[in-house]
Amino acid sequence: MTQPELPVAVVTGAGRGIGAAISRRLARTGFDVVAVDLDGESASRIADEIGGRCAALDITDAEAVRSFAATLPRVDALVNNAGIFPPAAIATVDPDQFRKVMDVNVLGTLIMTQAVLPQLTESNQAAIVNIASIAAKVVTPGTAAYSPSKAAVVSLTKLLAVELADRDIRVNAVAPGGVATEATASFSADADREARFNSLIPAGRRATPEDIADTVPFFLGSDARYVTGQVVYVDGGLTESTVSFLRAAQSSN
Repeated sequence: MTQPELPVAVVTGAGRGIGAAISRRLARTGFDVVAVDLDGESASRIADEIGGRCAALDITDAEAVRSFAATLPRVDALVNNAGIFPPAAIATVDPDQFRKVMDVNVLGTLIMTQAVLPQLTESNQAAIVNIASIAAKVVTPGTAAYSPSKAAVVSLTKLLAVELADRDIRVNAVAPGGVATEATASFSADADREARFNSLIPAGRRATPEDIADTVPFFLGSDARYVTGQVVYVDGGLTESTVSFLRAAQSSN
């Protein structure tokens, strides 16, 4: 008997952090994962680890993305995870830096989605998950374009969900809170500061990449067959803990 083909999931920003955790989780779930990253070596390492495929790709390069998509005869799931968040104050951020963040976080999500739409349309289980952030809901000072970009990702998610519904493609978003990754290691380096941060999270700790990754299979699976246009904040209750911050501010006086 011929072994049925595995459903194919494309994951961007798959070389490290949340993207790597998502790739591992989807491979365990039963997907043939295509790990995509600007850093081809990191994508290759993840692909080797999980028995998947990889591609070095700049998701803001529409022509390169279209060429990549043309090599994929089947795509059942797309996880738009790639993103950047360089520090900058809104009063002084360089417009080119602001534009770069929007290009990667928002335009890259659109470009990837457009490129694999033909394959998703042919799938009988098509779904897209966009990785947003609590910054879409609670602005993050000092990151300039990041909060606006993630708010745009949430809006784009909802628009895609409505416009692609007639193709039977579901689109949802996962919005992480503070996550311990290579990119955020500098924020956690000060043990006292990290302890104060964790004390304000109702769940009592910063998330791991796996905490975020474990939410993705639900959105891609049949249990979410009637779920589209939704955003799940995977943040340990952080965005709902205003009172915790107020109490902390009062106790410091």
